[in-house]
Amino acid sequence: MEAWKLLLGSDIGLLSLFTIGFVIVMAVFMVGFYKKKAEEDANKAK
Repeated sequence: MEAWKLLLGSDIGLLSLFTIGFVIVMAVFMVGFYKKKAEEDANKAK
């Protein structure tokens, strides 16, 4: 419980939470982007 208070109640905790969220969103975007580009490349090779 103390960890949640520190995570949500301090500046460093909020920055860490933002960073974790940003990395997750960036990973989802990159997976989708590269999947799309791989499909385009596969269709172009046919």
